Amino acid sequence: MPPRLRTLLILGRVSNLPTVWSNCLAGWWLSGGGNFWKLPLLFCGVSFLYTGGMFLNDAFDVEFDRQRRASRPIPSGKISAQTVWIFGWTWLALGILCLLFLGKFTGALAVVLAACIVIYDAAHKAVNASPWLMGLCRFWVYVIAGAVGANGLNGNSVWCGLALAFYVVGLSYVARRESFRGAIPHWRRTIALSGWNYRLQTANGVTAVRAGNKFLGNEYDLDLTWAHSENVSVSAGVGDFQPGRNLILAAQNATGHASPARLGYADLSVKF
Repeated sequence: MPPRLRTLLILGRVSNLPTVWSNCLAGWWLSGGGNFWKLPLLFCGVSFLYTGGMFLNDAFDVEFDRQRRASRPIPSGKISAQTVWIFGWTWLALGILCLLFLGKFTGALAVVLAACIVIYDAAHKAVNASPWLMGLCRFWVYVIAGAVGANGLNGNSVWCGLALAFYVVGLSYVARRESFRGAIPHWRRTIALSGWNYRLQTANGVTAVRAGNKFLGNEYDLDLTWAHSENVSVSAGVGDFQPGRNLILAAQNATGHASPARLGYADLSVKF
């Protein structure tokens, strides 16, 4: 294989292109398939965006690679940084152009995907939450492919795209952990159990319980938190409120019955 061609293939990380094509096929099929004539443009457009992102990845990481990965094409002198920048932006432009031929909506989605790719390339070495950016890029691939299907963009392609995004995020964090030396970081788990007692209070500070048993109720909360770092955490919990005598009487007078209130919640926190 000619050395120049081999260098370009390494920069484009073309071995991963089949995963991009499978994502396109899945999103297209989930939206009803059909429109077979659009598939070549879909494949080419998304492939060009992917390839452009890979070229720009090396262009943005040139200083890092010079210090830690001297075998990469730019630090090793096989190709100049300026040439890689030109190739990267050209691939992105061609990708957007191909998808624009499929419609204005698809073209707009292509611009969004291209923006996410550039943001990831520019920030992934500085932001701990960069796997979420990578997952977001794969999500937009599903959305673009869904917009090409016969039924147009629908919930099937969107929800499956979100599922793929979370899979990519998890896989990226595992890959990061495997590259660490020394102790492997784990998700830190925290369990919190709390209880609250609610009572009315008079203006002079004397609890209303002594002046009429104005007991509102008790609340019990169980919270579980998984923290990967100070920037990424996942929380889930349940809360149970048992109404007191005062609220029960008020509810019975208004609606004829009173019952406990229960709440479940989940929260994902990502700091950029």
